Amino acid sequence: MVPLGFLAVFFLWPVAAIIQRGLGSDGLVRVLGSPDTWSVVLFTVGQAAASTVVAVIAAMPVAFLLARCALPGIAVVRAAILVPFVLPTVVVGLAFRSLMPDGGVLSIVLANAFFNVAVVARTVAGLWSHLDRRAENAARALGASPLRAFTSVTLPALRPAIGSAAAIVFLFCATSFGVVLLLGGARYRTLETEIYLRTVDLLDLSGAAALSLIQITAVVAVLVLAALARRRRETAMALRARTETTRRPRGGEWWVAATAYAVVAALMVPIVALVVRSVSTSDGWGLDGYRALSGTGFRGSLQISGLDAAVNSLRAATDATLLALLLGVSASVVLVSLGRSRAHPGFVDTLDTALMLPLGVSAVTVGFGYLITLDALPGDLRTSAALVPLAQAIVVTPLVIRMILPVLRSVDPRLRQAAGSLGASPWRVWREVDIPLAGRSLIAAAAFGFVVALGEFGATSFLARPDSATLPIVIGRLISRPGELNNQMAYAACTMLMVVTVAVVLLVERLRVRSVGEF
Repeated sequence: MVPLGFLAVFFLWPVAAIIQRGLGSDGLVRVLGSPDTWSVVLFTVGQAAASTVVAVIAAMPVAFLLARCALPGIAVVRAAILVPFVLPTVVVGLAFRSLMPDGGVLSIVLANAFFNVAVVARTVAGLWSHLDRRAENAARALGASPLRAFTSVTLPALRPAIGSAAAIVFLFCATSFGVVLLLGGARYRTLETEIYLRTVDLLDLSGAAALSLIQITAVVAVLVLAALARRRRETAMALRARTETTRRPRGGEWWVAATAYAVVAALMVPIVALVVRSVSTSDGWGLDGYRALSGTGFRGSLQISGLDAAVNSLRAATDATLLALLLGVSASVVLVSLGRSRAHPGFVDTLDTALMLPLGVSAVTVGFGYLITLDALPGDLRTSAALVPLAQAIVVTPLVIRMILPVLRSVDPRLRQAAGSLGASPWRVWREVDIPLAGRSLIAAAAFGFVVALGEFGATSFLARPDSATLPIVIGRLISRPGELNNQMAYAACTMLMVVTVAVVLLVERLRVRSVGEF
């Protein structure tokens, strides 16, 4: 009841309230009948599909490298590809803006693909590492070329993982906010940015509600497909014992490995460009942007200093992470317990999908829903400092579940049965068996959730007050105001966020459970 109660109060209620308010007029008919709406929908689907294709193509050689190759530096590759996924959207947006100042469709597609290579690579590699090489060897012995052995034997076995990862990547790209806002400007709009525009700038609640309905319907469909693909992948992994599948590449495999290293190098280009831009001034190299973070920018562009915003970010991210851990672990325990009690698989999948819904619903919809509903709760949370951590926890909780749930499901039931036969109560079985085995993943999930909350931009941009803005919000405001000093401060703040992100990713990689987990 804990995760479902929180989901009902802080997600379903606000979303339902704003949709109900918007649909009180003719908004749905008006929006659905407008050609501009379908242009936005078409661009949203098109850029998401293109980004997904680019991410899958780029990630497959990396997945091969992680799953099949025994080469020096694999751990570095594994950590390096995870860095883009957890970078704040404003950081990635500014990084690609430094490379492509004019923005445009290509920059949006590449930036979204940059974010999601890790999702495909690590998800596919997780299943690929469980596939027995003997099937491929048999195909080769019967005369198949390496390419035909891959397309006829390996690729069909990998389809559940590829389908699951592609569905999630498509969802992330379709609901991308910060990247499209920074790189698309007023020329290119997705459903997410259009909802923001109609809610904040135009106060067109009925139009925003209609667009939210379209988005929610698409999100539910994608999440159902992802859940089905994920179940197929988990079943495939359960049927195969993990065998030693890594060795040094042979023949044409060296070209695939080289391509993987090239993809990793390409992922580092925007990051390096961001660091270089942060120390570039009109007079040469300098740290003016970093020093200026102790102030409020050119001609007082900010209401708080950059350092105060960093403190606000750390405080909100810590609170959001603790809350997300409570909710995510509780939800994971519920889902695992239902699975072990042989509950109907459809019910378990429905509950799992419901807990993933916050990943795809517009953060603007949730934020505005908070402002029109939470005054009914004791204390009027609309003016509380807890509003931002609550919104961030809604975003982080599904990611925590995806990291903890596969680990708990992988615990050998014979260990739990042995503990029970020796007299342990169900609670003691959890305490003595499940929690110790999942401890490393719990810490990794906490670190992972922390950096995601630290860089959260969508909901926070709508809810944070000017005097309590977080660092991503300050970056967005600095880049939209004139003055070279403001730009230098924005790039310096982005670099600081990136350094924290890299440090946490290294911690996550060190604590990683090697045989299970979504990431």
